[in-house]
Amino acid sequence: MSNLTNIQAFSAIKGEPAWMQEKRQKAFEAIDSLDLPVIERVRYHRWHLFETNFDEEEAATGNVADFNQLSNNPLIVQEGTQTVLEQLPQALIDQGVIYTDIHTAMIEHEALVKEYFMTTALKAGEDKMAAWHQAYFNSGTFLYIPKNVEIKQPIEAIFYQNGDSKVPFNKHVLIVADENASIRYLERFQTVGESTAQTSANIVVEVIAKRGAQVKFSAIDRLGENLTTFISRRGHLLNDASIDWAIGVMNDGNVIADFDSDLVGDGSHAELKAVGISAGKQVQGVDTRVTNFGQHSVGHILQHGVILEAGTLTFNGIGHIIRGAKGADAQQESRVLMLSDKARSDANPILLIDENEVTAGHAASIGQVDPEDLYYLMSRGIAKQEAERLVIRGFLGAVITAIPLRDVQEEFIEVIEGKLRKR
Repeated sequence: MSNLTNIQAFSAIKGEPAWMQEKRQKAFEAIDSLDLPVIERVRYHRWHLFETNFDEEEAATGNVADFNQLSNNPLIVQEGTQTVLEQLPQALIDQGVIYTDIHTAMIEHEALVKEYFMTTALKAGEDKMAAWHQAYFNSGTFLYIPKNVEIKQPIEAIFYQNGDSKVPFNKHVLIVADENASIRYLERFQTVGESTAQTSANIVVEVIAKRGAQVKFSAIDRLGENLTTFISRRGHLLNDASIDWAIGVMNDGNVIADFDSDLVGDGSHAELKAVGISAGKQVQGVDTRVTNFGQHSVGHILQHGVILEAGTLTFNGIGHIIRGAKGADAQQESRVLMLSDKARSDANPILLIDENEVTAGHAASIGQVDPEDLYYLMSRGIAKQEAERLVIRGFLGAVITAIPLRDVQEEFIEVIEGKLRKR
């Protein structure tokens, strides 16, 4: 069967509505006419990003999580394309909160999904990767928080990729926080088992923050070395909305991470903190953009990275203030520690200012661990290797402290420690 026929068959099996089938077909037809997104100083055009056997079904192994150890807060766990656990407290259901897999949402909450699925934060016609995603995505989740609903407990999503599976890991996460809603959301992408199968991942996360909504978004990405990944996280913020992003880019394979926030509304606010570690011969490109459309909007970017062995890590920080965005503020900082003579890095700050009555600034640095910091710790009896680990943990601490669950913070620290121990 042709790729389009496979897409149509998959859509029919999933019971997708006609509008989604049409979106898939239009995106498929546009793929060849679109260019790849421009990620400055990262050559990824020859990467294995376009795996087409997405229609294969995966059987869940049931071995990815100890459900007795999971918390009672809102949670979805998916293994490959299968949902293995959904839990949403009745009190939140009674308030109108929706949290389910993306295909169930298309059927049971069709109007909401149709309104926001790749229509606002990201559109399929934007570039080749977006079109590919709309044509080939095969699983994901949908979260809706109604007006004026504040959810105090964290909302979790855990997405496991089986390391021996050849099915592409094409996830779509759609989050809509309605007016004055407030949530804390924690997302984890993780490869389990040995990463033996070569395949690709195309992940899109869309966060719509309507007027006055407050979203605290944290994520830990831990995908395997044989998974070549393009992940796009997009925020669309209306008047007085805010999204605080805290993202750990801790993968083992080659990754492009594209993080964009559009400050459409007046008084909107986005803070993006991203940390990454590259090791071995992997290449990770982190492209972070905040675009100020609204007056008195605020966009801040903080990126810290560590490179081991012959790894490559590139940080592009782009702050763009559009004409008319008076009183806007765009700030960014990118810093990288290189722990090997073979490491390669770029910290590339870009400011595009089209308005006069604004404030903007940037800072960037690439270097080794500060010897004064090491000396201070070693003078108090701490061995050099342990002292170095403590310095690095502190360097990456901005994201660790933003994660809402203590056990996940500890998991994040263990991931960092594990990568450092390998060198």
